[in-house]
Amino acid sequence: MAANDYDLATLGVRAGQRRSEFGEHSEALYLTSSFVFDSAEQAAKRFSGEEEGDVYARFSNPTVTMFQQRLAALEGAEDCIATASGMAAIMALCLAHLQAGDHIVASKALFGATVQLFTTLLPRCGITTTFVSPTDAAAWEAAIRPNTRLFFLETPSNPLTEVADIGELSQLAHSRNILVAVDNCFCTPVLQRPLELGADLVVHSATKYLDGQGRVLGGAVCGPSKLTEDVFKYLRTAGPTLSAFNAWVLLKGMETLKLRVEAQSASALALAEWLENHPKIARVHYPGLSSHPQHALVARQQRRGGGIVSFEVKGGRAEAWKVVDNCRLLSITANLGDVKTTITHPATTTHGRVSAEARMAAGITEGLLRVAVGLEAVGDLQTDLQRGFAVI
Repeated sequence: MAANDYDLATLGVRAGQRRSEFGEHSEALYLTSSFVFDSAEQAAKRFSGEEEGDVYARFSNPTVTMFQQRLAALEGAEDCIATASGMAAIMALCLAHLQAGDHIVASKALFGATVQLFTTLLPRCGITTTFVSPTDAAAWEAAIRPNTRLFFLETPSNPLTEVADIGELSQLAHSRNILVAVDNCFCTPVLQRPLELGADLVVHSATKYLDGQGRVLGGAVCGPSKLTEDVFKYLRTAGPTLSAFNAWVLLKGMETLKLRVEAQSASALALAEWLENHPKIARVHYPGLSSHPQHALVARQQRRGGGIVSFEVKGGRAEAWKVVDNCRLLSITANLGDVKTTITHPATTTHGRVSAEARMAAGITEGLLRVAVGLEAVGDLQTDLQRGFAVI
């Protein structure tokens, strides 16, 4: 099916589907490590790439291919390479396109594990990173070196929902022959399509909203074939492979992606507005609020504010932990994108391995809490949080 002919809701249900000779209506799950060939000649052609077809599940599987094609259609991308997790996708992107001596300019507002990857693992490969404010284009330009090869950003950021101008940063990068990669985990293609805004590559932790029910891990890199080809070569050799079962679960999740994300965004806005008027809260971070520093940019770049709300409890860590500990409905876990609302204290969980200085620079205070809004009634979420607010 031609992706341009259909709405995102339809693509989430139908794109990438391929039926076997049995004509199954639901996508088939192919649990096999290898595939049988008709002849030695066919095997040789498949391994060389001369003939299309599945070879070995480390780098080719029909169920995984369906997932890749569906996500590519949703992102408006020519191609997609699936990986075992979101972090595996980021690592694959970096090692496919960078080499010793190269330099990255990255947002300082990134998921904690991404920061660790850029500060501890990539330097072992001779790849260095300079971190800058996601919202200050001048800082990105000032950080460029002759060996800069990649801009990497999340927008909205985790956990403060800072929004970077993808178009502006892409224009800047491309004027210097630098690639731009955007982690689109928070928005998904339902709310934002970075490739249409000028980015070269899109990264996903499919574990989050694409699954939507906290069941499996998965990741992906989307973009033009000329850029994903090297990611595939890395995957084929290094093997950070998405399992067929996980791909099948993700396909099922993507069928309801548009419905879920739009409903979660609406609930998140209502919750953010309630929090903004609460006397126990010092500040609320949510792109859908008019008080958000990049609200005008959000209106141009995103369809809605998304499902993540972060807020700063007055007092600090002790008070923030009391709020978490007194929740009876919200799940205390660092995962997000689930139909079940989750709550976490970023400074001691998702960003606990990041230095205190780096957390301070990124604005992650000890009183900050992050709520990933699910599909429960907003009134029930407010009642649950109020249990915690009542004891501080």
